[in-house]
Amino acid sequence: MEPKIVQESEQTGPILEVENMTVFRSGKPILRDIDLKVFKGEFVGIVGPNGSGKSTLLLSILGLLKIQKGTVRIFNRPPASIYLFGKIGWVSQAASNLPRDIKITVQELVQLGTINTRNMLRFISKERRECVERAIQMVDLQDVRTSEVGRLSGGQRQRAVIARALASDAELIILDEPLVGIDRESRNSLLKLLDNLCHEQGKTILMVSHDLAAIRQTSHRMVFLEETIRYDGDTANFPDLSELADLRGIHQVHEHKHSHSKKPRQVEE
Repeated sequence: MEPKIVQESEQTGPILEVENMTVFRSGKPILRDIDLKVFKGEFVGIVGPNGSGKSTLLLSILGLLKIQKGTVRIFNRPPASIYLFGKIGWVSQAASNLPRDIKITVQELVQLGTINTRNMLRFISKERRECVERAIQMVDLQDVRTSEVGRLSGGQRQRAVIARALASDAELIILDEPLVGIDRESRNSLLKLLDNLCHEQGKTILMVSHDLAAIRQTSHRMVFLEETIRYDGDTANFPDLSELADLRGIHQVHEHKHSHSKKPRQVEE
C-alpha cells in the first residue's frame, strides 16, 4: 500500500520531527535516543511489546510528558506552540470509554472539537456547523448523529471521537490503541476509514497498536519500539518473528532440542 504522494512544492519538511529524545519516568529510562520523522500523508504504525514506551512516545510528542534530552518539532514548532492549536487531533486510549448514561449526542460530541479559546463563549457559527457536518460524514455516522453516544457500539464510539478530532480540521491525527475493545467488523471499518483519511483527505496518521496484523495490513510504514527504535521502514519489509527476536536480543533457547528429544512413549491399548 503506497502512501499518498505529496508534491515537493507542497512539502517543506517533516510534519513531525523527533531528534535524540530520551524520557525518564519514575527515575527509569523509558525511551532513549529516539529519532523519528513523519511526512505529510503518511500512515505510521507504532508497535512493540507491553511496556516498550509506545504511549510514552505519544505523550512526549504532544508535550504532555517532560523529555530529559532531545527535541520535538511539529510543523517546525515546539509542542506547546499556540500555532498548533487545532492542527493535531489526539485520540487517547480512554477517549471512547464514555459512561453509558452520558447524555450527549454524537453531534454534540463532535461539536466539542470545534471549540477553542476564541469561540468558546460564542454561539456556534455556520462555519463550525459545517465543520461538524463534514467530520460526521467523513466517519459515516450520519444515521446516528442525534443518538446518545452511550448507546453506540464500541466501533461507533471510536468513530465519534475521531470525528471530534477531525472537526478541528486537524492535519496530524495521533491515536493510542484505537482498536481495543471493538469487534472485527468495526475494526476493519475503522482501519479503512483511517486509510481513506490519508489517501483522500491528505491527513497524516500516527497510531499505536498492539495489533501487529492490523498495522501490517493498514499502515504505510512501521516503527518497532522497545525503549529505542529497533525498526523503522516500509511495512512490506517489516521483519518476521525470528528477525524481530534478533532485534530484541532474544536468543533461541532450544538449540539442542532435537538432539536430546525423546521418542513419544507408546501408550498400550
